[in-house]
Amino acid sequence: MKIAIVTPAGAGTRSGNRHTAQRYAAFLRGAGHRVRTGAAWDGNGCELLLALHARKSHDSIARFRARFPDRPLVLVLTGTDLYRDLRVDAAARRSLEAATLIVTLQGEARRELPARLRHKVRVIYQSARAAPRARALQRRFRICVLGHLREEKDPFRAALALRYLPDSPDLEVLHVGQALAPEMAAAAQRLMDEEPRYRWIGGVPHARALALLGSSRLLVVSSRMEGGANVICEAARAGVPVLASRIPGNVGMLGARYPGYYPLEDERSLARLIARARRSAPYYRQLRRALAARRPLFAPEAERRGLLAAVREAVQRAR
Repeated sequence: MKIAIVTPAGAGTRSGNRHTAQRYAAFLRGAGHRVRTGAAWDGNGCELLLALHARKSHDSIARFRARFPDRPLVLVLTGTDLYRDLRVDAAARRSLEAATLIVTLQGEARRELPARLRHKVRVIYQSARAAPRARALQRRFRICVLGHLREEKDPFRAALALRYLPDSPDLEVLHVGQALAPEMAAAAQRLMDEEPRYRWIGGVPHARALALLGSSRLLVVSSRMEGGANVICEAARAGVPVLASRIPGNVGMLGARYPGYYPLEDERSLARLIARARRSAPYYRQLRRALAARRPLFAPEAERRGLLAAVREAVQRAR
């Protein structure tokens, strides 16, 4: 089958949407499909369109649906579209109507959709390959933050938490990710000037980022909104416990009973969790066990099966 994948993240970017599109293309090609990817649908005939992001891909979705009203269209809701755009943007909502199936990246997401559309929803967790956990640093208790410096990520919350941990000189917050605006880079630099235990190193190749994650004791996911953070998959596969803001996207990935949540934008509460994880071996083991229980959800084979099943179902529904 000829399949076109549309992602708003262009070639050469390191965004989560780009990584998702690349994984999907590899899974589909492995199943024998012919796949093209691009930032927009090029108008060439394809038998199925798979579009990431309801608002940013709406133009491609509308043109495809106008030309091929009966062909299958799979829409993947990736984060800002789900938790922001659908509430305020009519084009994003029209994308939902046009879709044959709607894919979400975690189980809480369907609550955001109108009840009449939830029958279209299929959950496909993102995946990461299993990697042996690197030997954690012995001299420092490294906390990793992996993500670009964007407002949606609340990127500096872990750094701000260090203010409430003055008696812990061995702590280090290592922040990996590109600054997507000059003011974000300036804010990171100010924080480094004020707090020597915070270190922002900018963007690095994916393999290097995973190595840094693997050498860490904790991952902090502080986002204000998430469709389903792939970095949680990577931490689970590497065995690095996660502390996360209690938002639907994180709860949908980690489960309602996961013991490592803190209230959104609350660095005092985050600091308390960091201190507990650092000082209490039983609590640290509890975090690791709870994350390990979610680990099978994030296996590449599970994502591959879910994607291929969604494609088959979309084709059947379109007939």
